[in-house]
Amino acid sequence: MKHGKKYSEALKLYDKLNLYDMQDAVAVVKKTATAKFDETIEAHIRTGCDGRHADQQVRGAVVLPHGTGKSVRVLVFAKSAKADEAKEAGADYVGEMELVQKIQKENWFDFDVVVATPDMMGVVGRLGRVLGPKGLMPNPKAGTVTMDVAKAVKEIKAGKIEYRLDKSNIIHCPIGKASFTEEQLSENLKTLLDQLIKVRPAAVKGQYLRSITLASTMGPGVKVNPTKI
Repeated sequence: MKHGKKYSEALKLYDKLNLYDMQDAVAVVKKTATAKFDETIEAHIRTGCDGRHADQQVRGAVVLPHGTGKSVRVLVFAKSAKADEAKEAGADYVGEMELVQKIQKENWFDFDVVVATPDMMGVVGRLGRVLGPKGLMPNPKAGTVTMDVAKAVKEIKAGKIEYRLDKSNIIHCPIGKASFTEEQLSENLKTLLDQLIKVRPAAVKGQYLRSITLASTMGPGVKVNPTKI
């Protein structure tokens, strides 16, 4: 894969084989984010899990202390009083069957997170085929299937992110923007890693966090030393 001039220049700013302490890695990744827009900084964490086994699954959500720097559009499936609560909490879209039909018929996806009350999951289940592949299906583990819709909406708006293993047993999460301070990015990353360590499956043997790489949207990957976490 051929990279552009800026990417090549960014590679000269650090040693790509080096394993950096968390704060140093954050400083380097900020330095390599040279695009004309405010790049997202992501953490890519390779785990020692085998996601094919149910007892080695890692999935959940965590509120980053400084948010992600992105305004998140929240869609809530709820009715009556719960719908009112969701609207008051700041949900962007709230509804029932009419929203299901809008997604099915108009291929409408102007939202980033879907929350639903448990009694609405029968209706939302009809969207499994379209929401599932996009990672938008509400899930109790992520706190997006709940009766406390107001709390869910407020947390998501405040910077709650979902984490889960992909098919390669890697977790990909945004930890902020290039415009964030080094302290903000470090605190967000530490909060995410602390949470992952907390939910480590008992069935995982050997090293749990095998590698951690930080990268901006257009920049190269910077490796964090996982043994120092």
